Amino acid sequence: MISRDLAIELKAAGLVWHPESGDRFQLDLPEQLESEIEADVFTVSEMTIEARRYPTGTILAFNGTTEWALDSVAFADAVWLPREDQLRELLRATFRSLTRLEDSFEVRIEVGGEELRFEHPDVAEAYGLALLELVGRSR
Repeated sequence: MISRDLAIELKAAGLVWHPESGDRFQLDLPEQLESEIEADVFTVSEMTIEARRYPTGTILAFNGTTEWALDSVAFADAVWLPREDQLRELLRATFRSLTRLEDSFEVRIEVGGEELRFEHPDVAEAYGLALLELVGRSR
């Protein structure tokens, strides 16, 4: 799972999330609300948390099994924490390789004939950094 900071950067860069069962997310709420809620990681599941789409927008509905009282949150208040396989899939045809180095992982992508390399000790973060570059270039 990628870090919260990288997830926020991806969201700000324009990464679009279509919630599906198994997706993980954290909340990014206004400062006046309790910050410890933001540290919790939630998983979308038909049994506990489901994405409900309305003409006015999407909400993430909590179906009464969480330990604190929360009925739903606006989709805009959620920060998606994509898994390694989701990150790799989002890189699509730009992905070239993943290499294990001595103390880190290196992800290589190719964009417009240019090969780019992203290195990080955590493989998901390396994929996330590559995706951040790709999303940033697509804007």
